[in-house]
Amino acid sequence: MSRQGDNLPTFRALQLDFAAHIRDPDRQPRPADVDPRRMRVYVELFYNNVEKLLASAFPVARSILAGERWYGLVRAFLQRHGSSTPYFLEISQEFLTFLAEDEALEVPPFLLELCHYEWVELALGVAEEEIPEHGIDPDGDLAAGIPVLSPLMRRLAYRYPVHRIGPGFQPETPPEQPTQLVVYRRRDDAVHFMEVGTLTMALLERLEPGKVCGAEVLARLADEVQGMEADAVRRQGLAALTRLRNAQIVLGTRSEPEK
Repeated sequence: MSRQGDNLPTFRALQLDFAAHIRDPDRQPRPADVDPRRMRVYVELFYNNVEKLLASAFPVARSILAGERWYGLVRAFLQRHGSSTPYFLEISQEFLTFLAEDEALEVPPFLLELCHYEWVELALGVAEEEIPEHGIDPDGDLAAGIPVLSPLMRRLAYRYPVHRIGPGFQPETPPEQPTQLVVYRRRDDAVHFMEVGTLTMALLERLEPGKVCGAEVLARLADEVQGMEADAVRRQGLAALTRLRNAQIVLGTRSEPEK
């Protein structure tokens, strides 16, 4: 009787050959001692499971590429990308890495940004962070109090207007102005987005530490913004704070900084 593990090198080689054929059945030979019909089942199951997962994560990208272009991209992902995670649910993140790093891909110039935007929506939808409820006044004075940002929001900036891209709108070149978005999840767990201007984006950036009152944040912002009167910055900034609270991006205010 052979000792346990004596055949490990041979079994490991079989595993590698098996995985290589599943990933690239057109160019990697089928292991000789595996029945062809069974091998086809494994190949199809593997590909179909990954394709369905990516299609659910990137539905707009799939609708744009459609048919053979999409299936070819998924096949290239399986053939050429070495994933760094064993978790099936993290494949969408690996797909983003593949799009960013594989220079041989022939895809629309906006595809990476579009897929990142779709991935953020997906990630927020399953994020485990909880919206804090204690110590926050949802109707507090946004100027006198310390505005509290939702942990379930992300500030995003893209060259392309990713929120408008679809089968009927596929820009070949980016517009002059970048697209700035806030993607967020509300208390009912629905994920939304808001297109914002430079002032609102700067305001959100300065609110993130959660240490000072809204009036102080607006005063600092008024000193930094070029080409606008300080009173106009404060007025527009306060209006933006109200809009952000109505959307549940700003949850309310605290009277003291969170420790």
